[in-house]
Amino acid sequence: MKDKVIEAYAKLAKDYEKHVDTQSAYNAYYERPAMISLLPQDMNRLSVLDAGCAAGWYTEQFIRMGAQVTAIDLSPQMVEASKRRVGDKATVFACDLTEPLPFDDESFDLIVSSLTLHYIEDWAPVFCEFHRVMKPEGSLIFSVHHPFMDFKSFDRSDYFARELLSEVWNKKEAGPVEVTFYRRPLQEILNRTSERFIIDRIVEPQPSPEFKDEPWYERINKNPHFLIVKARK
Repeated sequence: MKDKVIEAYAKLAKDYEKHVDTQSAYNAYYERPAMISLLPQDMNRLSVLDAGCAAGWYTEQFIRMGAQVTAIDLSPQMVEASKRRVGDKATVFACDLTEPLPFDDESFDLIVSSLTLHYIEDWAPVFCEFHRVMKPEGSLIFSVHHPFMDFKSFDRSDYFARELLSEVWNKKEAGPVEVTFYRRPLQEILNRTSERFIIDRIVEPQPSPEFKDEPWYERINKNPHFLIVKARK
């Protein structure tokens, strides 16, 4: 599975760097505003881990908010894209979330993971490491595919199963790319989180009404596509 993710995002890196910020409604106008609304009001000098930084959009926002940012991603190509975006204003390097993290205990005030965890089968060791490197009273904010979306879109027969799914994304730079990820029920998402953290808020985003004339608006306004969880240590 890990090799499939690395291969897919090596192909997708240019699209994320050049087009996602303005041309992907699901990212730019749906997931990102909802995630940003959950951030602390004052991030000045907070130590933040961007866990699954992709091309560095969140990394850049955290820097602008005054945070001290470390950004990691499994894909070397995404890491290079992030470095081009933020330069030396953040520490950015390739890192596998399924392995022990190369950070001291209680290093981060905030861990943010955007649309990353559904590429990982077993969350237990990941959350164990997140808990270890998080400071007391620190926060975790993450987004994943909504279980209802994947269950409905892929016409699955067993909602309660954790299963591997694949779909083809057609992108401007890369063309068709097969992307593979895990679907799991809501109870697994919440129970895995609450084993290590206290859940503060669950968000099923809806797009802002300002986009009501866009062709995608009705689809994502009435059908949940992503799920966001905010939790604390």
